[in-house]
Amino acid sequence: MANKIYPDAKSALAGVVADNQMLAVGGFGLCGIPEALIEALKDSGVKNLTCISNNAGVDGFGLGKLLETRQIKKMIASYVGENKEFERQYLAGELELEFTPQGTLAEKLRAGGAGIPAFFTKTGVGTQVAEGKELREFDGETYVMERSLVPDVALVKAAVADKSGNLRFNLTARNFNPAAATAGKVCIVEVEKIVEVGELAPDDIHLPGIYVHRIVLNSNPEKRIEKRTLSAAAPVDAAAAKVQAQTVIAQAAAGSEVPAPSTLKNTQQ
Repeated sequence: MANKIYPDAKSALAGVVADNQMLAVGGFGLCGIPEALIEALKDSGVKNLTCISNNAGVDGFGLGKLLETRQIKKMIASYVGENKEFERQYLAGELELEFTPQGTLAEKLRAGGAGIPAFFTKTGVGTQVAEGKELREFDGETYVMERSLVPDVALVKAAVADKSGNLRFNLTARNFNPAAATAGKVCIVEVEKIVEVGELAPDDIHLPGIYVHRIVLNSNPEKRIEKRTLSAAAPVDAAAAKVQAQTVIAQAAAGSEVPAPSTLKNTQQ
C-alpha cells in the first residue's frame, strides 16, 4: 500500500500545486476548512489561482489570506459577504468572480467527480446566471446548461482518516468537502486524527480512500468562529423564581390549573 501520509502541509503540497491552477477548497463559511493547507498554500507563493469554494473566507483567515497576498485571480463561489478585501478587489476590477447558486455549485463538483461533463438545471433561468449559457426545454420547462468542475487540486478537511485514506467527516464539515474531494484530479486531505486501516467501521466511512492521494495531520486546528453572537443573560430575581416554583408545585399537587409564569407575582416582603 502506497504511503499517503505526509509530515506537514508544506510537503503535502510539494510537487502538486503550481501557478495558474484551479483549486477546490472544502468548507462552509469557516466550518470544515483545511486551515493548515491554506496556510501552506499561502507560503508556497503560487499565484494566478482560480479557487472554487462556497465562500472566500474572512479577512485574515481561510481563503481571505490568499486574497490578501493576491494569489487568487478568480473566485467561483456562492457567497462572499463577510470579506471586505474581496469586495475591494472585485469592485476595483482586480479579482474575477463567477457567482454560482449554492446548489448548482455543489452539483458542479459532484458531477465533475462522477465524470458528468454538464447538466441542466432550472436554477438561474431568467437571471444573469444564465447569460451566455445554453437553454433547453424539457417537458415545457426551460433549463440552463451548467458545465461541471474538475479542479486540478482539491484541498479537503476531514475529522478522521485511516492510513489508506478512508475519511470520516464531522457534522457540518460534511458539506462541500466530499464533493470537492471526488472532483479534484489530486486530493489532499487535512485531518485531526489518523488511525490504522480497519479501525473505521465500514458504515462510518463517508468517503473511500480511492479518492485521496495525500494526507496531513493537523490535530489542533484553530476552528475560528466566523461571527460570534452572544445573547445577554436576563437578570434573575431569585426570590420571585422561588415563589413561582412553589406555587406551580402546590397547584399541580392540588390538581388545579397552573397559571402562566407571567401571572405569578412575588408575594414575599
